[in-house]
Amino acid sequence: MSPAVEAARITAITPQLRTTDLDASIGFYTGKLGFTLGFRWQDFYAGICAGEAEFHLKLVDAPDPSIDYVAQGDHVHLYFQAPDVEALAAEFRARGVTLIDGPVDRPWDTREIVLRDDQGHTLYFSQPLNQEESK
Repeated sequence: MSPAVEAARITAITPQLRTTDLDASIGFYTGKLGFTLGFRWQDFYAGICAGEAEFHLKLVDAPDPSIDYVAQGDHVHLYFQAPDVEALAAEFRARGVTLIDGPVDRPWDTREIVLRDDQGHTLYFSQPLNQEESK
């Protein structure tokens, strides 16, 4: 790789979800999904760690306008990859999380579960069915 390309190489991407109740959203992700709080900045911003991945929560005054659009169009806010979706589904259910779909095998060779967070954001959790292809 040339030095210019190496310098421009992306090492991570951090999505941000909007919330009208930062404390409740932190509680959902840490208490219901078992993720960890990476940081909290004052009373309006937080980082949530999901294994090696991270995403941010930002306090806003009005509900995220994309929530209805995503739900109606069968779209996604966050798409997580995990090694065992069946175990994850069982863990989430034991913590009181309602799945809106799955576990279900998809034609694109993944097993997925779908749920919504405390604000209504649509979250997918996916496991590759062909482990060799995922390497």
